[in-house]
Amino acid sequence: MEIILHKNFKKKFKKLSPKIKRNYYERVEMFLKEPHNPILSNHSVDFIYPGWRSINITGDYRVLFEPQSENIVMFMKIGTHSELYK
Repeated sequence: MEIILHKNFKKKFKKLSPKIKRNYYERVEMFLKEPHNPILSNHSVDFIYPGWRSINITGDYRVLFEPQSENIVMFMKIGTHSELYK
């Protein structure tokens, strides 16, 4: 699987703490091996972002992504639950 990073994702990611970035890299590695691993809680967020999905990075941080094809996803946003779903 290939992950493309949206420019807004990159901008927000730069501002994250080193601890959140470490968690992100661990979860992305897991996502690449097994996208539906229960730890990731990969689920649809159609109710607010049609066609998008979410995975857990920490207890509060999420990545929202949009599948582009069977083997490509674009990470659109990263942030806390309250930041992403307001």
